Amino acid sequence: MKLRFTLFATALLAAGSVWSAGLLEKEIHFSEADIQAQVDKSGGMQKSYGNGMIVVALIEAPKIHLGEPEGKASVAARLKISLLGNPPVPVDVLGTSGLRYDDNAKAFYLENPVANSVQSVGISREAEPMARQAITQLMTAYFRSKPVYVLREDGSLQEKAARWLLRSIRIEPGRVTAVLSPV
Repeated sequence: MKLRFTLFATALLAAGSVWSAGLLEKEIHFSEADIQAQVDKSGGMQKSYGNGMIVVALIEAPKIHLGEPEGKASVAARLKISLLGNPPVPVDVLGTSGLRYDDNAKAFYLENPVANSVQSVGISREAEPMARQAITQLMTAYFRSKPVYVLREDGSLQEKAARWLLRSIRIEPGRVTAVLSPV
């Protein structure tokens, strides 16, 4: 009986050491193509700001590139923006975003997007800061409500494990890495 207890205690201590050393961690990856396919399903969005003074419309889903810049996602989109009741003009936007995991939804979302570059022949230099702010707000609303990847209950064994064991995530070039660990 003492031998069994001793073996059990030794096994528990060894397991705790292995877990704390990160030896039981496993990484799974979601590709940029997986993320883009989900974003493409989300479609567009339109928002009005300042009682209709600015209307921003995302006609089609943005293009996502992972790991550009390092640890971030870059977002490229073509929008239409209308300032002060003028006709809408096309705008090309380049931005960056982080990534977050919502454990309740078992889904990944782009977080804190920022429009870094706004280019349009129809927007004056003076109006660019206002347009950039409105576009950033639209991107924030868009990505807050539309996950870029959802861990499915009926998915692969890795996805099922990730639903319960996900400990951290990071963006790498071309993919998202999720670290799974029982501790």
